[in-house]
Amino acid sequence: MPGSAPINCLGPWPKDVGIIAMELYFPSQYVDQAELEQFDGVPAGKYTVGLGQARMGFCSDCEDINSLCLTVVQRLMERNGLSYDSVGRLEIGTETIIDKSKSVKTVIMQLFEDSGNTDVEGIDTTNACYGGTAALFNAVNWVESSSWDGRYALVVAGDIAVYATGSARPTGGAGAVAMLVGPNAPLAFERGLRGTHMQHAYDFYKPDLVSEYPVVDGKLSIECYLSALDRCYSVYRNKIHAQWQREGSEKRFSLDDFGYLVFHSPYCKLVQKSLARLMLNDFLSNPNPNTETGPFTGLDAFRDVRPEETYFDRDVEKAFMKASADLFEKKTKCSLLISNQNGNMYTPSVYGCLASLIAQQTASQIAGQRVGVFSYGSGFAATLYSLRVTQDHTPGSALDKLVASLSDLQVRLDSRTKVSPAVFSENMKLREETHHLASYIPRGSVMDLFPGTWYLTRVDDKHRREYARRPLDNDLPAEPDLVRSTAATEHIPSPAKKMPRIPAAAAVPEAAINH
Repeated sequence: MPGSAPINCLGPWPKDVGIIAMELYFPSQYVDQAELEQFDGVPAGKYTVGLGQARMGFCSDCEDINSLCLTVVQRLMERNGLSYDSVGRLEIGTETIIDKSKSVKTVIMQLFEDSGNTDVEGIDTTNACYGGTAALFNAVNWVESSSWDGRYALVVAGDIAVYATGSARPTGGAGAVAMLVGPNAPLAFERGLRGTHMQHAYDFYKPDLVSEYPVVDGKLSIECYLSALDRCYSVYRNKIHAQWQREGSEKRFSLDDFGYLVFHSPYCKLVQKSLARLMLNDFLSNPNPNTETGPFTGLDAFRDVRPEETYFDRDVEKAFMKASADLFEKKTKCSLLISNQNGNMYTPSVYGCLASLIAQQTASQIAGQRVGVFSYGSGFAATLYSLRVTQDHTPGSALDKLVASLSDLQVRLDSRTKVSPAVFSENMKLREETHHLASYIPRGSVMDLFPGTWYLTRVDDKHRREYARRPLDNDLPAEPDLVRSTAATEHIPSPAKKMPRIPAAAAVPEAAINH
């Protein structure tokens, strides 16, 4: 694998630290947003046009945050032929909390048992949708630090986004993204180029520890998101200008300097508005914008607007969405495949957008490009940073392998099962009533899951959770009670009961995983 290094590699600062491999998991069932509009009795187009959403994936009661992360980690390891002893750090970013003390990471460590590798740093990170980015930064920082021992870091962002019945429900979704981090990566972090903004607000939060549902102030949340975007972009530009000045260049940074831009996507229409927002920032910061020709044509009437007064200004929004339409088509639209077809995944959202971008390009198309990444988490925390795609796009290169591994994304989306809004609503009601219960046996059908998916088999009377994996072969029955979320010695499965691991040398071929 690219990025590999000997265990005793403690030399100079590693080069091109970043994302080497990615894996996605999303549920096997979805509800159609147009049908959901009819079911909810709202005007046609409210969800599909107003929010920009087409389909929404959701989990039955036999999936939880632990099972999602088990699935995506094992898939990444198998599809990339990795051994578990090659990982020295495992970070989880999630806001789907099912235990106030025990981390999801400790549950995932059961996948490492056969390797004997327990020397794995990292735990869970939580701050709404920003946790995955914080976990990724921790992993990158570890590889670039004196603590690094030469092994990979593994980052998992996973969540189940569900809302109470009402206007927010169609902005739900579910999924997980796993990212392998190390040196010599095809997607390398640009050092020193992060613009961050942190501030206190109650825009979206989860004070009820018995409920999966958040408390949401929708209008405030949009204002927080856009204000954070403004601030992060300003800080990012200042930092890249400082770098360029040290190199002797007085060039001004603009959106043209990004090859692509991906955003945290609560819903697709907000992403389109966000790109327009960045163009507004470029326009207002330009000392002499050309309003006669080019992208700023006809925008001179907005020269003196104050950004903080324009979050809900329809005239400004409409004008800059029109002005940025070509940029959106070229730099951002292709990143919205997962968001449009599966919905908001919370922490994995922005990384689902990154994977969507990569899946729909060839290696040669994205080689050498700068990709801007904006991550936002309510409460609130946000960062705009950039990745530089390697120039090497030759067959068999790290970039070629990354692109190839994600090329089946549309096929996997198309292989899901559509269910009626009524069935979806019943599933949400069941989760609402049972997700926190002890002595519970999930009612969802295991055979509805994709082959290779981990699932919850039961919660015992002490709230200890047990899991099994649906075999990769459709013809084999599922085996229950193979993995338990507990450290109690009497509940740890004996070696004879464990599902056999697939060694690196015999990794599952990509085509063998029907997902």
